[in-house]
Amino acid sequence: MHRSIRAFAISCALAALTLIVGAPAALAHAQRQAGPIHMEIGFGTEPAYVGQPNSVQIILTEHGRPVVGLGDALKVRVSFGGQQTDLPLEPNFEVGGDGTPGDYRAWFIPSQPGPYTFHLTGTVHGTKIDESLTSGPTTFDEVQDPAEAAFPPVNTPTTQQLADRILQDATRLSDATAAAASAKNAADSAKTVAIIGVVVGLIGLGVGAAAFLRAGRARRES
Repeated sequence: MHRSIRAFAISCALAALTLIVGAPAALAHAQRQAGPIHMEIGFGTEPAYVGQPNSVQIILTEHGRPVVGLGDALKVRVSFGGQQTDLPLEPNFEVGGDGTPGDYRAWFIPSQPGPYTFHLTGTVHGTKIDESLTSGPTTFDEVQDPAEAAFPPVNTPTTQQLADRILQDATRLSDATAAAASAKNAADSAKTVAIIGVVVGLIGLGVGAAAFLRAGRARRES
């Protein structure tokens, strides 16, 4: 009797542990309901990293059955930092073949770390869909900088560091170009002054020679 109770207690503990371990994975996608349509929404690959191919993943069921043959009735808009793009949803399965029926994807490559917003609009079997979700603790994961998860750590600059370095180099190049242009202008001015000085000197020599010749002629005539 005691063994049965102990076995039952162990089974309950293992079941609870399984639920706890499985909870983070379940929270990786947001759950939404629109009439008979149930939606699981999130990144197709999680954790999501900058520069890695990923997708908006929407798993659709109706009354517990997978939605197939969606066509182009449902679209998704991806937004980040004031920028947005509309992406088509494609089935990530073959009916009777590979993949999980009801799994639809909109493929893209995240270019910045942080929160992304997915806005679904359209219809599913006549049910209107208008859902907007932003990544966060209660929805789906934010996009991460891959340098934070790299092992062993590599001393590679982040995207922001690269942008700052490019800006600094561009500023230095602009300053060097302006300095070179200023030096060239100064050299051109000095050259012009030198040419004017030579011309003036030649004119002076000419005037002096003419005066000398006139003076010699006057002495001969006298």
